Amino acid sequence: MIDLNHIDDLARRLSQLVPPGLRESQEELQQTFKSALQAGLSRLDLVTREEFDVQQAVLLRTREKLEALERTVATLEAQLADKPAQS
Repeated sequence: MIDLNHIDDLARRLSQLVPPGLRESQEELQQTFKSALQAGLSRLDLVTREEFDVQQAVLLRTREKLEALERTVATLEAQLADKPAQS
């Protein structure tokens, strides 16, 4: 989940960029920016850093297992190639 403090900060900075003549409604603009940012970000297919790290660890373990299996298969194939054919 996106940190709401970052969204608040970004909304506040965006509302400060509004020309001085429109600043009377700065609080309303800030809330509008915040709502728009939250809506836009919620439509994105994002994962948390923790979820990403977990999946990265799973992928690493899977690669290690695959490499071990590849070595085992290569060893077994070599052993099979060394045996004389039985008739």
